[in-house]
Amino acid sequence: MLPLAVFGGVIALVVGAYYLFVLRDEDKFLDRLQGKPEAARVLRGVLKKADVKDSYVRPINRLMQRSGSATGSVKDFLKQADLKMNASSFLLLSACLGLVGYLVAAQLSGFLILGLVAGGLLGLLPFLYGRRRRAKRIKKFEEQFPESIDLIARALRAGHALPTGLGMVADEMPPPVGTEFRMLYDEQNFGLTLPDAMRNFAARVPLLDAKFFVTAVLTQRESGGNLAEVLDNLASVIRDRFKVKRQVQVVSAHGRITGVVLSALPPCLAVAIMIISPNHLQILMHDPVGQKMIIAAVIMQVLGTLIIRKLCDIEY
Repeated sequence: MLPLAVFGGVIALVVGAYYLFVLRDEDKFLDRLQGKPEAARVLRGVLKKADVKDSYVRPINRLMQRSGSATGSVKDFLKQADLKMNASSFLLLSACLGLVGYLVAAQLSGFLILGLVAGGLLGLLPFLYGRRRRAKRIKKFEEQFPESIDLIARALRAGHALPTGLGMVADEMPPPVGTEFRMLYDEQNFGLTLPDAMRNFAARVPLLDAKFFVTAVLTQRESGGNLAEVLDNLASVIRDRFKVKRQVQVVSAHGRITGVVLSALPPCLAVAIMIISPNHLQILMHDPVGQKMIIAAVIMQVLGTLIIRKLCDIEY
């Protein structure tokens, strides 16, 4: 019962702090707009999209601002994964999951090392989820990107200006392409120069194809030329690269599956032995030499996984 009580207490503490420092202040603003649904809707959207503070708790906000580039990397990661939370909430969630995993595993098994491993794995869950979500979003963007470039090229041939073509992509293409082009269109529409807005677009989208698109547009603005024809050629190149990427994934599928099996086999075998015969690992867990062997095995396992992943990651 103690692990469940600790888990419930941590969850109540996190939810209570979030309501106290975030939701209550937001509700105060929204209560002032009773009878003005349009204004309330706009304000609600601003409150969700604004990224003025890293945290609504002042000590945490000061700590996040001092961290500098590390906080910026987490914020960029959350934006690319389209997760609606700030950096401090994300890191706090990871820390709470790690703490709960450590307490529960240490109490149930009685092994400190097992508690540390379980806490580390649970603490990584938000990052793994965000990474998976980010990869799926980028992959979907990569599939939709050639169509959006073709749409801009057709708009240019019809006599429209480039910003109009960007607005058409924002209106007609589904997310995530439509979302990113909407941000690009709004930035240049509200006063930011087009080159700066295009560079922000390339920074938000971690794809080589997006950088090709920005380079082509900026080069055409400086040197002139037929931008519609350039965009047509770029869309064709992106489609060819996407085909090559699919072929590489098919060829390397066997190696990637083998790497997953080899990486998962030792920890799965250790968990199975703990369940079937707990006394079999008592000496390894409690003896100082055994603990050093476990640490060395974990380090070697991580290094082996990274090496296998690097071998299967073929450049195309």
